Amino acid sequence: MSFLINPFAFAVAGGDFEAIGTVTVGSGGASSIEFTSIPSTYQHLQIRGISRATTNSSGGALLIRLNGDTGANYSAHGLYGDGSSAGAFGAANTTHSGSMFIAGNAATASVFGGIVVDILDYATTTKNKTVRLLSGSDNNGAGQLRLASGSLRSTSAITSITLIDANSDNFVQHSTFSLYGIKA
Repeated sequence: MSFLINPFAFAVAGGDFEAIGTVTVGSGGASSIEFTSIPSTYQHLQIRGISRATTNSSGGALLIRLNGDTGANYSAHGLYGDGSSAGAFGAANTTHSGSMFIAGNAATASVFGGIVVDILDYATTTKNKTVRLLSGSDNNGAGQLRLASGSLRSTSAITSITLIDANSDNFVQHSTFSLYGIKA
């Protein structure tokens, strides 16, 4: 007995990524990165980026804020490791939804940190918003890998995302962040 299988019968609808926007920092640096007017036509959002900050250490912390909310309406926690030690952090009633590790100015020249951020069910207005963050940077063994998550205690749909440096330092030239919509 033989079967003829239609290869299109198993195609899964949704799950596709669509580019919404990209920001690349110019020669003057930038104090923040912002995505605004985000359409509500996707299931989830994802930010992918490479970044380096002007902080005087080998690494810095990149923070995420949603809808311009700077109040203590977030919770954040995470795990990190640097090859010789590991740790954890957590905060309730904080002003950001997670912390990512990026390269700093004391890192080897031209080293950038990588980030991936997932914002789940961002357009839903019946539950609080959840964010997953993966980030890291290597500096000849002195870098760090960080896995974190956070939440914004708000049921409002997410229409804007702001990325800032925890120490109010600038993002250097060539730091690049892209926002993608993930279809249902």
